[in-house]
Amino acid sequence: MAKRYDLIVFDWDGTVMDSTAVIARSIQSASRDLGLPVPSDEVARHVIGLGLDQALRYAVPDAGEHQRNDLVARYRHHFFSQENEMPLFAGAESLVQELREQGFFLAVATGKNRNGLDRALKASNMAQYFHSTRTADQTVSKPDPTMLHEILDELDINVERALMVGDTTHDLQMAINAGMPSLAMSHGAHPPEQLLELKPLALLHDFAGLREWLKTNACLR
Repeated sequence: MAKRYDLIVFDWDGTVMDSTAVIARSIQSASRDLGLPVPSDEVARHVIGLGLDQALRYAVPDAGEHQRNDLVARYRHHFFSQENEMPLFAGAESLVQELREQGFFLAVATGKNRNGLDRALKASNMAQYFHSTRTADQTVSKPDPTMLHEILDELDINVERALMVGDTTHDLQMAINAGMPSLAMSHGAHPPEQLLELKPLALLHDFAGLREWLKTNACLR
């Protein structure tokens, strides 16, 4: 079977790293610190994948403009205090390493900022595997397709030869907006039924399932 894809683009939080609960709790704790209405778990998880300012504006709409900087600072305080507690999902590193060794181009498109992604890549020892990365503060936040367009341009790959892997509707909608096929991971921030509404090629539950899909459909050996 001919190799169907040249590039696999991964979201980070909730897709590669098991960080959903920490992010949601940090949003809720920051709101509580400032005496603002605390978003529900559903709302706090829904904004994961967006750039931080966009996420907080959606999750904590009662925060006035004069409170934005304090809200961001309190979020970062809570997130940084738990940053070292977030593991990669089981099988994530071995599959990414396998893809790299077999000649696939690999990229990350994330709502994190550049400093945050760099810290995560260094702490997880994953930076060595990725050919390109984009963050929300470098370009435009999801679901705008600019991140994907920039990665494709940088690596000189046609969109039909690329595949997006994400755990949120923001990831899948970004892929749709770019004309890129996608896979959904159910172990992250958004419920499976919401992911399926955006018609990914498949809904997968863990990296073992992702590996099997790639073996069958992407010529992974």
